[in-house]
Amino acid sequence: MKFLKRLDAWLIALLLAAMTLLTFVQVVLRYVFDSGFTWALQLNTVMFAFMIFIGISYGVRVGAHIGVDAVVKMLPPKPRRITSILAVLLCLLYAGLVIYGSMIYVLKMKSVGIEMDDLPIKIWIARAVLPIGFALLALRFLPVLFNLVTGKSDRLHLADEVEEALKLKAMEENK
Repeated sequence: MKFLKRLDAWLIALLLAAMTLLTFVQVVLRYVFDSGFTWALQLNTVMFAFMIFIGISYGVRVGAHIGVDAVVKMLPPKPRRITSILAVLLCLLYAGLVIYGSMIYVLKMKSVGIEMDDLPIKIWIARAVLPIGFALLALRFLPVLFNLVTGKSDRLHLADEVEEALKLKAMEENK
């Protein structure tokens, strides 16, 4: 179970490493051997898309998304919790709409049956990252909603750039 909790971080790291390696090999082939892979750019683009959509859900899990919450932080605990619940419900609604719309798109691409330009992969397989990514996002918001509804948390945990900048400044001054 612990492995599944960290699967997104491992996938992001694996995709980033694969993209870096492929790009390095492509550069060496192109500039040293005057050769290269015709499909390298397209594969990098697909891997980048998967990395981004996995990263969206990862950002929810670790509280790395930036939010404008200055007013919400000033609210008393109960209104802050209610506002946070509403925000999570709106995020879930948005994710649901994107899942629905992207499923229609992916199924149409599947029915057309065309392959990608440079890779022998059906285009719908690459485009499936849309509903998969937003389904992962919705799954990450469910525990956040549960913690808000049950009172285990009173707000969304978002990245606080000001707080992080002040910590970095304090660390630099203590050197």
